[in-house]
Formats: sequence, structure tokens, C-alpha cells
Amino acid sequence: MDSIASFLSGLHPYSTLTPAALSDVAARFEARDLAPGEVIYTRGIPAPGLFIIRGGEVAIRDAAGAELSRLKTGNSFGERGLMRDGIAATTAVARTGCKLLLLPADDFHALRQAEPAVARFFERGEARRAPERPAALAAARLADLMTRGPLTCAPDTPATEAARMMQEAGISCLLVTKGDRLTGIVTIRDLSGRVLGRGLPPTTPVAQVMTPDPLTLPPSALGTDVLHLIMERRIGHVPVVEAGRLLGIVTRTDLMRQQAVTSGWLISSIAEAEGVEQIAAATARIPAMLLQLTGAGNRHDVITRLITDVADAATRRLLVLAEEALGPPPVPYLWLACGSQGRMEQAGVSDQDNCLILDDAAREADLPYFDALAAQVTEGLNAAGYVFCPGEMMASNPRWRQPLSVWRSYFQCWIDRPVPEAQMLASVMFDLRPIRGETALYEALHRDTLEAASKNSIFVAHMIANSLKHQPPLGLFRSIARIRSGDHKDSVDLKMSGVVPVVDLARLYALMGRLEPVNTRARIESAAGGPVSASGARDLLDAYDLIAETRLRHQARQIRDGQAPDNYLVPSELSDFERAHLRDAFVVVRTMQSAIGQGRATVS
Repeated sequence: MDSIASFLSGLHPYSTLTPAALSDVAARFEARDLAPGEVIYTRGIPAPGLFIIRGGEVAIRDAAGAELSRLKTGNSFGERGLMRDGIAATTAVARTGCKLLLLPADDFHALRQAEPAVARFFERGEARRAPERPAALAAARLADLMTRGPLTCAPDTPATEAARMMQEAGISCLLVTKGDRLTGIVTIRDLSGRVLGRGLPPTTPVAQVMTPDPLTLPPSALGTDVLHLIMERRIGHVPVVEAGRLLGIVTRTDLMRQQAVTSGWLISSIAEAEGVEQIAAATARIPAMLLQLTGAGNRHDVITRLITDVADAATRRLLVLAEEALGPPPVPYLWLACGSQGRMEQAGVSDQDNCLILDDAAREADLPYFDALAAQVTEGLNAAGYVFCPGEMMASNPRWRQPLSVWRSYFQCWIDRPVPEAQMLASVMFDLRPIRGETALYEALHRDTLEAASKNSIFVAHMIANSLKHQPPLGLFRSIARIRSGDHKDSVDLKMSGVVPVVDLARLYALMGRLEPVNTRARIESAAGGPVSASGARDLLDAYDLIAETRLRHQARQIRDGQAPDNYLVPSELSDFERAHLRDAFVVVRTMQSAIGQGRATVS
């Protein structure tokens, strides 16, 4: 018994226990000796408990028998099934003669409840799934922020009656409705400027002076979505609508009462910028915003969304400035972001990836206008810190500035002939998201491309093979593999070896299921129960969250230390606790890659 306690005292989290607690838990472990090749447990059976290796090696295998992980002395296994549904998620086999310690399932759960350090160690996924603090504007939904049952009036309501209703209620606007459908909004400013200011009679119906079809947001939108809309469009009221039905309203005053978010002020500065220099001054504060948001404990997907919102605002403002300089566009166009901006996942290091779709009515004489527009915007983005794409995946490249019919031919060609370059380009272009312009130019293209691609089994197979080129950094024994030479020796690339493999998997799930979302997390959530099982999706989301959060914390530390943020983490900078869980996350990603590579899109 003393030898078990002594062994456990050198392992986290047991090293944090008091001597009495350590002695008690050591007494609950059972010692087991296994011969080479002996099966410890099989996937699908009730999980027997938590195993710790005292000596020898253990192989962890998936449903097809592929080896996912090779564990050595000090490693533990079996907790994945215990923490999920009590059913073993993998098969464990002794590779050599092994000495194991087994903590039975009931004792494992009792230990978690009794010892907070143990709970934190094993419950990292559950903690990430916990809801955000309602008071945090960055994470609050409009359903929690809006004023429900806002005051409304009919379109034929006289202006004097509308003014009286607002005065008595102490509000600054009325929503104009027909039944439960929103048709417009009328404000005190409308009544003073459009009725009194124009000398119209007091009986003028509000339908004549209201703003028809106002900008709206759904109740699922973030608080910062409405803040950004208010700052960029310079409006004071945003109705909340779902499926055409009016639910509530959020005003500038409502938000100012909530927690202020730096990104809103950056977007406000960008929306009022008169030139590139002012836009660049605003975007230069993004590292400070990342540091603030990370320090406040915001989720990685919230932080990257806010950072992307700033990039979107900068792009839109540059397009407006370009149109002011060049004149109105000769034909409709649509500017789209791709890559991390397209997925709304920009972090502290981002180049620019964008393209331009022109209406098919464009003539040869119209092309110089869009050449100049693309050059002005991409150069402005470069000056604002979104450096030129090394692969020239930008609207300034004529290849990515084409009429809709050419874009259709691009996608059809990539699907029909998925050579390596086509696979790479298709991967990038499946992450497109409209930023400004005529969105109808993209909607049918996106829908038709998803359908055609998902039906082409050869294309899907090539996309799978292309996605598996990005492997998690796991060594021979499933330890964290480090870069062996060069400027980043002994580090791990958390982008290309960590985040990108998950991004690739999520894109494949979206392709297979013909799913509309572009954001990685939204794709995985939408794929749950379809292209990937619900439990597999949960595991992958947990792994993705941990990897992405580790990346952002690494960048925040660099910013705090006065360094330029990058994606290269030296594992020794992490605690044993953090390294163990990061390794586990990489193993989960590799498991999901193994499944899809073997033709099993759905993983249990």
C-alpha cells in the first residue's frame, strides 16, 4: 500500500492530495499484472475504472483496431468513457508485460467529488461547455439583453399619437407593426425632423415618416453583434426578430448599461475613419483587445469572432472609401473573405484572404474599375496589419476577381478534376463568407457547389486525403512531437498541427452533410448526429476548444511580454497538467482523422 501511495505522489493530480487523502485513495487502487497481448478492456463494455501504468506499455485502439495511442509508465487511461457515458470508448491492450493500477469506476467518481484538484484535472471538457456569465456582453445573447414586449403602433397611427405614446412611456422609438410582423420603426428624431421640420400636419400617419424594414437581429445573436451594428451603421435601436416575428428591442442605452467591449469602440473608430491611417490606428489595438479578452476568461470562439468583426468592419470601410474615390461600381459585385476571416476565426496573427465576384453583366470596359477597387482595398488591409497573402489568394489577383459564371466554372472544374492544386483551392473556397455587396451573387453558387461536391465520391475522397496531410504533433509513443530544426526548433505549431486538422475535419463534415455553416465550431455542432455521431462531435469540440484556447493563451503571453504573437508553442512552457491534456486533445483529433480516413465518417 505504501508503495502505491509513493508512486501516486509523483503523479498529477494525486501529488496535490493531503497525505491522509493520498493514503485513502491508494488503498482503493487494485494492482494488476498482464501478459503481452492481453486485452485490458474492449470498446463498448462498461468502463471498469481508471487505469494507471506502473510499468510496461499499453496500446489504445479504435473500433477498427487502429492504434491511436501508445502509453507508458505514469500515463493513465480509461477516463474518457468514465467521463462520458460510462461505456469504454476505445480498446486497451497490453503491448508488453504490464503492471497496472485500477481505480474502480465508483471510487473514481467519488474521488472527483471529494477532491477539487482531481475534478479539475478530469473535467476540463465539461468546464469548457459551461455557459458563459450572463453579465458578459461578449457572450450574452440578445434573448437575455432585449426588452421584451416593446411598445408598438399601427402604420396609420397619427404622428401626434405616436409622440404621446413615447412621451408617456419615456422611450425614444415605436415599432410599427402589422399583427406580429415588423414593418418599420419611428423615433422622436423622425417626428421632429420629418414631421415638424417639413411642416407636415400632426395627423400624418407614421407610415409616411418611419424607417421601413429596419435592420434586425435574431435572439441568438451576441450582445456585441448589436453593439457593432449600432456603432457601424450609426443607429440607436435594433429590433429583435425571429422567423419574421417581433420579439423585442435592444437600444444603444441598453448596451451602454452593460459591460463595454473594446471591439465595439474599434469598430466605431473604423466606421468613422476618413483614411487608411485611421483604420490602421484602430486595428493596431487588436493585440491589446486579445489580451484583455483572454484575461477576462472569454471563450476562444468569442474572442476570435470579435477579432474577425474588426477585420470585417475594416474591409467594409475600405470598400466604401474606394467607391467614394472611384465612383459607383458599374455593375453589382460581392466582396468575400475566405480562410480564417471567412470562418470568423481570426486570432492574433492573420494575413488576408479574399476574392471578388462580379455580376455576369460586367464588360471588358468595367474591369479596370474593379482592378483599382481591389488594389486599393487589399493595400489598405495590408497597411492595417492584414498582410498580403503569400499565396496571392486576394481580390487583387485577377484570378480571384471574376464574373459569377467564371466562379461557377472554377468550382465545377475543381470538383470534376480534383488534382492537388484543386483540392487546396477548394478547401479555401469552401470557407467563403460575404462581407459587402450583392449577396445573391454567392447564395446559389454556394448551395449548388455544396450539392455537386457532396455527390461526387471521388472528389470527397480526394478532399479527405488532402485533409489528412495536416497531422496532430504526436510522436511514435503518442508523446507531443516537436519541430526538430530551424527557427522554431523544439516548438509545436498550434495552427498547422493543432487548429487546422480540426478545421479540415469540420469542413469535410459540412461537405458530406451539405451543411451551410462556415465557422468550424458551428460546422461540428451541425454535423452531430449526421456525418459524425453526437459523442464524437462532443469529443472533437472539447479537443478543439483546448487546442484553440492554448493557442490564444500563448499569444496573449507573448503580447504581455512585448513580443509579436505567433503560433509556435514550446511545450516545456506548459505545466504537466496542461501538457497531458493537450496531448489528449491531439489524440482525439488523430482518432477522428483515423475514422474518416478509413471511410467511417461517423465515430461513436
